[in-house]
This record gives sequence, C-alpha cells and structure tokens, in this order.
Amino acid sequence: MPTKTTESTKFKDTMRPEYDMTGGVRGKYANRFKGDVVMMPIAPDVAAAFPDADAVNDALRLLLKAAKKVAQAA
Repeated sequence: MPTKTTESTKFKDTMRPEYDMTGGVRGKYANRFKGDVVMMPIAPDVAAAFPDADAVNDALRLLLKAAKKVAQAA
C-alpha cells in the first residue's frame, strides 16, 4: 500500500552544506536589467573578439542586414 507523501518528504534537500543560502535575497539584482533585455551566453573566444556589448550589437545588426540582402537576391 502506498504511503502518504508529506511536504517535508516530498522534496529532499540535496544542496551541499557549503552552498549556504540562508542570507540570500531573491531578485536582489533583477532591477538592474531593463524589461526588454535578453541575456544570452556567448563562447569565451567570441566574447574576446568584442570590446563591449555595443560592438556585439553592431556586428549582429550588420550580419542581419547582410542576411536580408542575400535573402532578397535569392
């Protein structure tokens, strides 16, 4: 016969003791980002090619522009 699952046994605490989150604050840095910001990880070698976020955005805009021209020509 199945035993009744209680809230305390339903989720087993698997966090290691060295990861103590008792002083943590949820969403502490959330207000630093605008609502329309999309965070995407990029590879370290790609990140090294750009001095800042504006350079990445400029390169991506140029790539989008070139892709649209190629698509229109096809």
